[in-house]
Amino acid sequence: MDTVLRRALGLTGSVIRRVKWLEDGILLDGQKTYPNVLVAAGQMLDVAVDDPQRKSNILPAPGALDIVFEDDHLVVLNKQAGVLVHPVVPEQTDTLGNFLLWHYQATGQAGALFHPVHRLDRGTTGLLVAAKHPSAQTVLKGQLHTEDFRREYLALTAGAPDPLDGVIDAPIAHAPDSPIAHRVDPAGLRAVTHYQTLRPGALSLVALRLDTGRTHQIRVHLAHIGCPIFGDFLYGAEDERISRPALHSHKLSFRHPISGELLTFVQELPPDMVGLA
Repeated sequence: MDTVLRRALGLTGSVIRRVKWLEDGILLDGQKTYPNVLVAAGQMLDVAVDDPQRKSNILPAPGALDIVFEDDHLVVLNKQAGVLVHPVVPEQTDTLGNFLLWHYQATGQAGALFHPVHRLDRGTTGLLVAAKHPSAQTVLKGQLHTEDFRREYLALTAGAPDPLDGVIDAPIAHAPDSPIAHRVDPAGLRAVTHYQTLRPGALSLVALRLDTGRTHQIRVHLAHIGCPIFGDFLYGAEDERISRPALHSHKLSFRHPISGELLTFVQELPPDMVGLA
């Protein structure tokens, strides 16, 4: 049983240890069982992978959600500009985490919790996936920075990259003179961004793909090569034509944490970027 749980379902040791003590945690042909039993082809296995009791410091709160896809294990969202992904001090009730818990509560999903797989900056729009239980989160996080989990972004930049297409391989560290900014620093963590200029000009449309996931990676890297994201107050310059950095999570693909099916989602540019592009 332990082999099936780990290899076929991708469950981690911590999840197996948690669920095996639940009354209906692991059922074989409808009867409670344990990871050390022998199993045979044709038997029916049921595993409780959600949270039997809601344990979260995040408070449910109403808010707008644009749900692109949802099932029992995960939800894919089209994030709007200006919304944080996870509560921070002092913003505790106006984030996607709060909104999702409210949605789960309103739709009778008693065991669903907010388990983010990756994050987007407050100003960044577009696709983001969150798991509903620890097992799904563990499997999806294990896919990060592999060929199974691909994130592609679109950005409007002030000026065009030179060369127009390439790879930025430059380490990133926290900027010592700022509480939030980061910078390219030889002492930092490796960061790799692939870029392709789709439309060069004074305001260029650039496609980007990440091999790593450092804080502000795309913003720092584009500023580093001399074409900061348009409207980026932190690494470029603000502009009255847009109230945020013009960065959008355009395409997201990953393997479903339970079925292994490859899922791909595409979200076109939001209106504030279309008006500039």
